[in-house]
Amino acid sequence: MAKVTLVEAVNLALARALADDPQVVLLGEDIGVNGGVFRATVGLQERFGSNRVLDTPLAESMIAGLAIGMAAMGMRPVAEIQFSGFIYPTIDQMINHAGRLRTRTRGRLSVPMVLRAPSGAGIHAPEHHSESNEALFAHMPGIRVVMPSSPTRAYGLLLAAIQDPDPVVFFEPTRLYRLNKQEVEDNGQPLPLDTCFVLREGHDLTFVSWGAMLHETLEAARLLAETEQVSAEVIDLGTLSPIDYETILESVGRTGRLVIVHEAPRTAGLGAEIAAEIAERALYDLEAPIIRVTGYDVVTPFFKLEHDFMPSVDRIRRAAQQVLES
Repeated sequence: MAKVTLVEAVNLALARALADDPQVVLLGEDIGVNGGVFRATVGLQERFGSNRVLDTPLAESMIAGLAIGMAAMGMRPVAEIQFSGFIYPTIDQMINHAGRLRTRTRGRLSVPMVLRAPSGAGIHAPEHHSESNEALFAHMPGIRVVMPSSPTRAYGLLLAAIQDPDPVVFFEPTRLYRLNKQEVEDNGQPLPLDTCFVLREGHDLTFVSWGAMLHETLEAARLLAETEQVSAEVIDLGTLSPIDYETILESVGRTGRLVIVHEAPRTAGLGAEIAAEIAERALYDLEAPIIRVTGYDVVTPFFKLEHDFMPSVDRIRRAAQQVLES
């Protein structure tokens, strides 16, 4: 079993999907000859041909619209947007067509497409290409939103997204692309969508996070255990819409305390939605107010300040200490 990075796991999943299903096609800017700006698709055009791995013009709305049309006619397109900062032109296509076509046609047509995009700060990207805009798409009915936090989950969740009969927006945490390696078996087995993953069990408090912020959250949980004998449970959402609330509710029912960590700005972020849902359904299980540790309500700054913008291990630890003292 090979040890691979997250971006290599994405490449493995795409290659497996192309090999297993002739209806799968890839499209996007520079994904063919150049293998993508982050090399997520390197070697795939050479292996599967230019009819399966298509280089497109620099036109994000067209890329999304073309994928929707292909999907409606029975194909399974996987479209790449180079950075999440370039994804906004696709919103018209995704809201008005991808998310509504099944309802509009009373089930006659569906849109089994995936819209992939690197997401998040921490790589010194120029011109503010580093936003975390998952909440925009999570608010769209009819669209799944998925974000892996490790190579194994990138492989399994991407395969599941490609096999899904409805549209999936698949955000790939850019900072994790080459951060570490995991053993990933290229067995073609998808991981379940709409299900949280419990990465660390605990009984004193519950951390909920997703994507790149799991790295800091797991480190904070480890330090809390080593230095303060605090047992923290860490939950990875995996699928950001729809959210598996049952796993979170079960955990909070045992720990009584909840800290939510995300990189996106605080206002109207997914953390607020999770906090509201848990407060509505598990208020009497809570022994302290829910705390959110998030990015700030500002444009993601240039690289000199981006690490001040992102939640740090220290901020997460202090939030945990605060919720334990309440």
